[in-house]
Amino acid sequence: MAAVTILETKGLSRHFGGLKAVQNVDFEIRQGEIRALIGPNGAGKTTFVSLLSGRIPVSSGTISFMGSDITAKPAFRRVREGIAYTFQITSIYPNLSVYENAALAAQSALQRHRGFLSRIDRKALDADALAALERVGLIERREVIAGNLSYGHQRLLEVAMGLALKPKLLILDEPTQGLSDGEIENFCGLVKEIAKTATVLLIEHNMPVVMQLADRITVLNHGEILTSGTPEEIRADRTVQEAYLGGG
Repeated sequence: MAAVTILETKGLSRHFGGLKAVQNVDFEIRQGEIRALIGPNGAGKTTFVSLLSGRIPVSSGTISFMGSDITAKPAFRRVREGIAYTFQITSIYPNLSVYENAALAAQSALQRHRGFLSRIDRKALDADALAALERVGLIERREVIAGNLSYGHQRLLEVAMGLALKPKLLILDEPTQGLSDGEIENFCGLVKEIAKTATVLLIEHNMPVVMQLADRITVLNHGEILTSGTPEEIRADRTVQEAYLGGG
């Protein structure tokens, strides 16, 4: 059975004045895969995923999700349709507790499935929020004010919020930044588990993490796709080595 394409872009571009941050990108990701997006600083990775999530508008090109054109849809509509994006810079609510952060995301997911005018089931909300915190290892810190967490734990809370949204596509932007070696190891196990129920797009500088997790890797350079392939193919690609892996 052929794999289903969950998200596809055609000719996707974003220009900031004369800067071509993303230029004519054709990209697709298949349902259930872990796809890594790598490239040197300034390659356009965060701009690209910001276009996918609706945080910034496209200059030209199209984006389709689950077979529907979402190019003009705002970010909140894309969240409702199943795209969750954890930012490179943490986007938690620092004055709320860890639990309250997860509960807000869980509430959004319940409203999406049951309708925004429906009454929220408190037990379901509580179960979903706590389950997300359990998955990332923050259940014991659920009463802590989020702004008092370490940076690494704030990143994990952001992942929990993404999970509480019950996404079809989870975009993780530099998720291991600020994590200890032990936390990174646990995170890799978490991503493999997430991929059983959701598609994952991973933007990551930690190459051992990328090579361990990714089914396929796409390399972005100067706003354009340089190449895509399996971890083995990317590791052996001389062009990639010169542009990125070799420090060029």
